[in-house]
Amino acid sequence: MTTGQQTEQELYRSEPAVYVYEAPVRLWHWINALCVIVLCVTGYFIGSPLPTMPGEASDHFLMGYIRFAHFSAGYVLAIGFLYRIFWAFMGNHHARQLFILPITNRHWWKGVLHEAKWYAFLTKEPHKYIGHNPLALLFMHVMLVWGTVFMIFTGFALYGEGTGMGSWQYEWFSSWIIPLFGQSQDVHTWHHLVMWVIICFIIIHVYVAIREDIMSRQSMISTMVSGWRTFKDNRAVDDES
Repeated sequence: MTTGQQTEQELYRSEPAVYVYEAPVRLWHWINALCVIVLCVTGYFIGSPLPTMPGEASDHFLMGYIRFAHFSAGYVLAIGFLYRIFWAFMGNHHARQLFILPITNRHWWKGVLHEAKWYAFLTKEPHKYIGHNPLALLFMHVMLVWGTVFMIFTGFALYGEGTGMGSWQYEWFSSWIIPLFGQSQDVHTWHHLVMWVIICFIIIHVYVAIREDIMSRQSMISTMVSGWRTFKDNRAVDDES
C-alpha cells in the first residue's frame, strides 16, 4: 500500500466520503466519452455509407459532414489522451491508477477473481475500494489506454492517406503502420473491428456502473460527477495495491 493510500484509509475511518477523482480527470472522462460516441456513430456510417442521395451530388455534403465530425472528434480524443497522460504525473495517485497495473501483486489478482465472481452473481457482495476495483481497472486499462492508442495510431494512419505524402500524419503514422498491417484495407478492417470491441465495452461499462451504483457498497456514477466516493456501510476498505 502506498503512502497516499494509507492516508486515505486513515481518512476513511473518520469520514463517510473520500475525494478520489480530481476535476481534470472527470472532465477528461466526459469529453472522452462524448468523443467516443461521435467516433463510433460516424465511424459506422463511414464504414457503411448511406444510400445514394437523390438529385445532384453537388447539392449534398452529408458524408463530408460525417467525415468532418469523425476527424474532429479524433483530434479531440488524441489531444485529450495526451492531456490525460500529463495529468497522470501531475494529479493524485488515482490519476495514475489507469496507467499502472499491479500485475505482480497476488492480492490484486485475488481481487480481480472476486470481482469477476461478484459480476457473475456467484458471491453475495463485492469488496469495497476507494478507486477502481481490480477487475474494472484491468478492463479499463486495456480499453482506455491500449485501445485508445491503437485507434489513434491506425486512425491517423488512415487520415494520412488523405493528407498525402509529406504531411506529418503520413510521415508519423501512414508510412510505417500501413506496411506493418500489409495494406490500407487491412488497417481499415482492424480499425473498424476494434470500434465494435469498444462499443461492446461501452455497453458493459455503462451496465456495470449502474449496477454497482445500485448493488455495491460504494458510489459509482456520482463519483465521476462530484469526485467524491461515498460508502454505504462502515466495513473496511480493501487494499487497492
